[in-house]
Amino acid sequence: MVHFQRMPIETEGPELIGYDNIAHNLAESSFTDLRLSDLGIDGDVSDLPLQYIDHRGTDELRVAIAADTVDPETVIATAGAAGALFLIAVTLLESGSHALICRPNYSSNLETPRGLGADIEHIELRFDNQWRLDIDDIARRLRPDTELVSICAPHNPTGQTITEEQLRALVALVENHGRARLLVDETYRELAYEQPLPVASSLSSRAISVSSMSKAYGLPGMRIGWLSTADSELYERILACKEQMSIAGSIVDETLAARVLQRREDVLGKIKPIVAERRDIVASWMERQTMFDWVAPQAGVVCFPRLLIADPAEATRFWAQLLDEQKTYVGPGRWFDLDERFFRLGFGWPSTETLQDGLDVLEKAASTLTRAEW
Repeated sequence: MVHFQRMPIETEGPELIGYDNIAHNLAESSFTDLRLSDLGIDGDVSDLPLQYIDHRGTDELRVAIAADTVDPETVIATAGAAGALFLIAVTLLESGSHALICRPNYSSNLETPRGLGADIEHIELRFDNQWRLDIDDIARRLRPDTELVSICAPHNPTGQTITEEQLRALVALVENHGRARLLVDETYRELAYEQPLPVASSLSSRAISVSSMSKAYGLPGMRIGWLSTADSELYERILACKEQMSIAGSIVDETLAARVLQRREDVLGKIKPIVAERRDIVASWMERQTMFDWVAPQAGVVCFPRLLIADPAEATRFWAQLLDEQKTYVGPGRWFDLDERFFRLGFGWPSTETLQDGLDVLEKAASTLTRAEW
């Protein structure tokens, strides 16, 4: 029997608290929720026949996803990145399966393997090491029965990424191993501040890539994600799993997502300057205040600062008070199985004005605490 548990990030998400109850929402991990009209996309689907579609995803969508990076025949459209991660986990893992999974991480990357009863070893990313992924440590911890090596790059919640050399080294590890698969959650790939990494699945049939419309495009309500694998046998197994869950996706969502992705360069060209502006606002704020420190992000719209106080329990009380009294919300460390003094700060979702106001509130509230290095 499979036992899944709701994680704190699921039970305490802003959508459950109620957006009207939050004045400064700094907890989100996506770009500002957009309307199709904001992107200049035609949202009229009134003449669309509401029929079953190709179980893999419409041809139009898979071609748009693939663009110049992968073969459309390697792509399966899913219900968000979470749907892709679920399909991969239940296809590759069972009770006792050995998996190496980086932590902190997006909740589905952790909870689905955990619920399946997999034998999980965490690849711990640490603030003191700049949240860097240690490739040599992964190599040392590979076992003959390892089924999965799972990373997130660019990383949620820290905003860090890896180099192309490191990605290729990970690919070489799983290829030489012969059994393990490399899963790369690439949801923020298109919001890299420098050159984006290659799509992992384009480098090897032992690598699986996952992404979605939710984070970089600010379209989480569209519920479109995807995975890509060049391993035809694994592709068929994952597709069979999807067919048992949902048969196919929604023709409405897939049609609209294809329209957005067909204008990818124009859409992202408008989003990226806003992300850069808001990232710079956070960087300036970090320089002038004294109660928080961070590792500056390299991609995406999130970072993972820490509150400089001695007691994690005091941090828990502080976050609760911040929301109750100031209506300012961040993602506390418990969302990621970490010390409560860490928190995810999202800077892509709020407006520029709301972001600045929220940071000011955060700084003022923290000034009442006693600073302590740790």
